[in-house]
Amino acid sequence: MIALEHWRGKVSLVTGASSGIGLAVAQQLAAAGMKVAVCARRIDRLRAWEDSLPADAEAMAIEVDLRDETQITAMFARIREAWGGVDVLINNAGLGHKAPLMNGDTDHWRDMLEVNVLALCVCTREAISDMRTRGDDGHVVHVSSMAAHRIPPGSGLYSASKYAVRALTESLRQELRAADSGIRVTSISPGFVETEFAENYHRSAEAARKTYSRYKVLDAADVANGVEYILSQPAHVQIHDLLMRPTAQPS
Repeated sequence: MIALEHWRGKVSLVTGASSGIGLAVAQQLAAAGMKVAVCARRIDRLRAWEDSLPADAEAMAIEVDLRDETQITAMFARIREAWGGVDVLINNAGLGHKAPLMNGDTDHWRDMLEVNVLALCVCTREAISDMRTRGDDGHVVHVSSMAAHRIPPGSGLYSASKYAVRALTESLRQELRAADSGIRVTSISPGFVETEFAENYHRSAEAARKTYSRYKVLDAADVANGVEYILSQPAHVQIHDLLMRPTAQPS
């Protein structure tokens, strides 16, 4: 892909890549000639994707529970040993639980904060360390949500975790500028995308079907195309937050 020629041969890491947006982004980066490390808890899915790639593609499937910092640091150590470190980080891993503030389950709240916020921070810290030693020319992309820009009813803790990603994006941008770094950071905030998210959130396949059948929602590939657009910009252009929603989505 000409748009991503700058990144050909460089190293990317996509978290939460066993399905949906993460898998679509990994496919896009591999097609662009990047070395692609993918992580998730469902290692069988990652290995199936790895096995589907052309023989000359360079990919690495890593089983990681992002709620465990030691597993995250071990993953980065493995990538450094094999490829020298990370140039592009796609912080895609995220989850949501239907857990209202008035009566939600504390474990569900903690799960969202640990994956959507804390794991994102740890992965970012480790990747930035790599990027600064690899030419100070990297890119961190946070896959956020339209829930970071308005609050759907009942989504309190999930929305709060995505509002945190907005704050973290700007805070990192400021830190990088203060360090006179060439590394860029971007958040991409999709609206409804047909993935496994809704079924996991509602714990109901029927509720997911209703969510995605009201109108034409985004495909994972649409979001992957947004990531490609972000990464294809010249060094003096930083897309800060890319908001994308289905045309028919009301809010």
